[in-house]
Amino acid sequence: MRTDETLSRGNPLGEYLRARREQLPPELAGITAAGYRRVSGLRREEVALLAGVSTDYYTRLEQGRERNPSRQMLNAVARALQLDEEAVTHLLHLTASPGPRRRRGPERVSPALLQLLGALTTPGLVLGRSLDVLALNPSAGALYAAFARTDNLLRMTFLDPAARSFHRDWDEAARASVAALRSAAGRDREDRGLTELVGELSLKSHEFRVLWARHEVHGKSGGSKRFRHPQVGDLDLRYETFTVNSAPEQQLVVYQAAADPASAEGLALLRALAP
Repeated sequence: MRTDETLSRGNPLGEYLRARREQLPPELAGITAAGYRRVSGLRREEVALLAGVSTDYYTRLEQGRERNPSRQMLNAVARALQLDEEAVTHLLHLTASPGPRRRRGPERVSPALLQLLGALTTPGLVLGRSLDVLALNPSAGALYAAFARTDNLLRMTFLDPAARSFHRDWDEAARASVAALRSAAGRDREDRGLTELVGELSLKSHEFRVLWARHEVHGKSGGSKRFRHPQVGDLDLRYETFTVNSAPEQQLVVYQAAADPASAEGLALLRALAP
């Protein structure tokens, strides 16, 4: 089974544009949909009209026959597809020429960051470029204790049965993790480790394949998570993500309790459970 074309040297830009237009309902784009439509999203000619380009030009863009689109043209297409700032950045990454395909060496967490992680009293972990869990503190270890392995957030979410009960909003957690991986894939399409991860998940999880094909992009920044811990119970947590300046592809994720007292008590219990 092949991995997704967006990680290949084929036509990543066209794959992305096609996926995004097929998910934009005509009514949201100000187009009155009359008569039978084969797809729920926009047609190529409708995107071209909204972007102010010819249908032939936009078709060449999707088919990979327009190799050097201008920034102005891409911005016009992005506006037509109603892409947000993060999606536009991803779009521009896809137009860059891919570098040589390579397998990177193992990612390592600096001693200083490990020391900082260990000093945190709330759950914290360091993520790598493909959402690999590179390090976690004792509280985070206790938080994820139900999982057989804490090696990669995508594998944990899609391949470990514990995830379905651990994430009270599993669908949202799954969607967010895939969108974050898409963001990483756009920045480096030639990373063999990332390609192999996508291939593994595509082979083993139908849900992953469906979400991956949507081409949604959203990096991990901050937000809320709703967990159900087997020993502590329900936890409503806020998280913040920090880029590691000394290793820009790594991220430090820190959890804290939401406003409810029960979650604060739950985190205190986690600290007691931590080794």
